[in-house]
Amino acid sequence: MSSGVQTETNPSESLQDRRVERQQEREKLRTSRFDVVTSLFMALILFIGTFVLMLFLIWLFTRFEFPPKPIAAIIENAAGRGENAEGTERDFEPPGAEEVQELMEPTLEETIEAVTDAVSTVPIDANFAPNQGSSKGDSRPPGPMGEGADIVPRGERWQLKFSAKNLEGYSAQLDFYKIELGAIGGSIQGVDVASNVSGSPKKRRIVDTENEKRLYFMWTSVGPLMQYDRQLLQKASIPLPGRQMLKFIPQNLENQLANIELEYSRSKGHPSVTEIAKTIFESKSQGSGYVFEVVDQRYRKARR
Repeated sequence: MSSGVQTETNPSESLQDRRVERQQEREKLRTSRFDVVTSLFMALILFIGTFVLMLFLIWLFTRFEFPPKPIAAIIENAAGRGENAEGTERDFEPPGAEEVQELMEPTLEETIEAVTDAVSTVPIDANFAPNQGSSKGDSRPPGPMGEGADIVPRGERWQLKFSAKNLEGYSAQLDFYKIELGAIGGSIQGVDVASNVSGSPKKRRIVDTENEKRLYFMWTSVGPLMQYDRQLLQKASIPLPGRQMLKFIPQNLENQLANIELEYSRSKGHPSVTEIAKTIFESKSQGSGYVFEVVDQRYRKARR
């Protein structure tokens, strides 16, 4: 009969061993100081990288100049009587000689002759039989011959004002709006035009003026800015004696002014440009550029 050796295990020792094993496993999973420092540096590098990337994107987008969206053009077809005599109706019968004489402005020779007749004491007898017609002239406003709407043309109803303390501020506004200065008349054929007047002016001559369709403005009264125009044209080496100075308005700016004008008139209860007699725009600083605003607008009296 054989006998075997039996080993007895202490339950308390087995439980203690398992606790030790678990404690060792926890120690392995616990974050070390090395891991903490490494994670901190990784987070710092990620933050700096993101910040630098944002600065680069801001710099990149500021380098590009996105052109403004084109503004819908407001087409105006103004009515004009051309060379027809001013009147109250519109018919095809030509006015008589007496009517034409009354409607036409006297020339310089006629004015001198009238003054001479007034001071002369010698009576002059003349046999003159006027050809009296029944025409009532042309009721359309002055301007090129056309059958458009009865409106005041933009060149007559618009007035542009610039607020500038010095020549540099004024020329900066002209270049911002891409307005060109010009000189016409005198013994020089065509129009001399200057651009980029705030920096190194560029000049060119337009000989075929019939193809120049841009809106332009001329000085009607002497002002401080008129001298600035003169200085800028002289800076561009454009001769001025005996010539008239002009401002050429680009098509995009003309469309902007037309939309600004119409929006303003509508806010005042005048929905159509046919009601506008005068619109005064003023250039004002806005951010890093300038913008035109309507500072005054007058309206036409309703015809009866």
